[in-house]
Amino acid sequence: MQTVIIDAIRTPRGRGTTRGGALSSLRAADLLAGLYREIAARHPGVEALVGDALIGCVTQTGDQGSNIGKVAALRANWPDEVPAATINRFCASGLSAVNAAAAQAQVNDSVVLGGGVEMMSRTPMFSDNGVLFADKDVARSARSVHPVLGADLVATQHDISRADCDAYAALSQQRAEAARARGAFTSIIPVRDASGAVLLDQDETIRSGVTAESLSGLDPVFEKVGDASDVAALLSGFPDLHRIVHVHHAGNAPAMADGAALVLMAGEDAAKRHGLTPRARILATAEANVAITQTGAVDASRLALQRAGLSADDIDLWEVRDSFAAVTLHYIRAFDLSLDKFNVNGSSIALGHPMGATGAMLVGTLLDEMDARDLRYGLVAIAGAAGVASAAVIERIPT
Repeated sequence: MQTVIIDAIRTPRGRGTTRGGALSSLRAADLLAGLYREIAARHPGVEALVGDALIGCVTQTGDQGSNIGKVAALRANWPDEVPAATINRFCASGLSAVNAAAAQAQVNDSVVLGGGVEMMSRTPMFSDNGVLFADKDVARSARSVHPVLGADLVATQHDISRADCDAYAALSQQRAEAARARGAFTSIIPVRDASGAVLLDQDETIRSGVTAESLSGLDPVFEKVGDASDVAALLSGFPDLHRIVHVHHAGNAPAMADGAALVLMAGEDAAKRHGLTPRARILATAEANVAITQTGAVDASRLALQRAGLSADDIDLWEVRDSFAAVTLHYIRAFDLSLDKFNVNGSSIALGHPMGATGAMLVGTLLDEMDARDLRYGLVAIAGAAGVASAAVIERIPT
C-alpha cells in the first residue's frame, strides 16, 4: 500500500524582509490557519479524519513558537483531537514534514497533513539565536557557516562561474514571471484579512524584466558574510582549496519570503474508505545529510530514485528549490538534466523562500504542472543548512 496525495495548496509568497510585504500584518498561525480552513472547505468533514498534522518551521520563536502547527489548527477551529507537531530540518523542513506524514499514512492507513509555514518578515532568519549559528565555538567545531559561504564553496569546488549563476538566475525570474502571467500556479489560495478583503493572490517576490546583463552589475555582497576565521574553518575540511570565489549576490540567491502550504494525504485504502479522490501517489521519499556545502539534494534525490526503482531518465518533471544558483547548477550537472523539464516555472530565486514552507509548496507546484502537461513521474527535492536534504518521487494519477 502506498500513500496518495489528495490535495496540495499554498498561499502566495509575500516579501519577507523586515520592511514588510503584503502578508506581514498576519501572524504565522493565522496564515497557516487559513489553509487548514481551506482544506476543510474543499474536503468537507476531513478535519475529523486527520490522524496527524506535521508542519515544518525553521525559526520556532515568538510568533512561530509554541508548536505553530497545532496552534494554527486551533486557530482554524479544527477539533481539539487532531494531533499536530512542528519539525525543523532547516530549509528542508516543509518537504521533510510531508515525507514523515506520508510514512504515517502508509503504515497506519490513515489520513494526514504535511506542510510548512514561515513568516520571515515577522520572525527573521537567525532570530532564535540557535546554537549552530549564534555560538561561535559550536559553529566552528561543526564547521558551520552562513549558507551563502557554503554556496560559494560549491561554485569554487565545481568551477561554476558568476556568469553562469547570473544566467540561471535570470532564467528563473523569466520563467516565474511567465508562469504567473499564464496562471500556472493553480495551487495558490488567496490570503484575506479579517474583513475578507484580499491581501495577496499571487506571488509578490517575482521581479519583472530581469536579465543576466542586469544581474551582472550587482556586487557580490555576500563576500562580506563571516570573517577570515569562518572562511578558514570552512576551508579546513577541503585541503585542496585555498580560497573561496564569491559569485553570489541578492539577484542569484533566494529571496526571503512569507508563506505557508499544506498537503493532504492518505493511505490508499483510507482514501477509498473516505471517498477522497487521489491526485498522485508517493512512490518513495528520502532524507540525506552531507557536508555543509548544500549539495545534499543530489544525495536525497538519488536515494529516492533508487527506492522508487526509477532512473533520472524516467522523471518527466523536476521541481528542485533553486537556492543559490551555483548549488542548483551543480544539481543539474549531477543528473545531466535538460532545462526543458527542470524548474520550468522558476523557483526560489524568483519566487522566494519561506524557509519552513518551501518544500511543501514545491509539491503543489510540481503537481500543478504535471496536470497541465499530462505527465506521469515527478521529483521534488530541497537542500538546506548543515547539509540537510529531502526528496520525494511522485506518480501522477490521471483523472
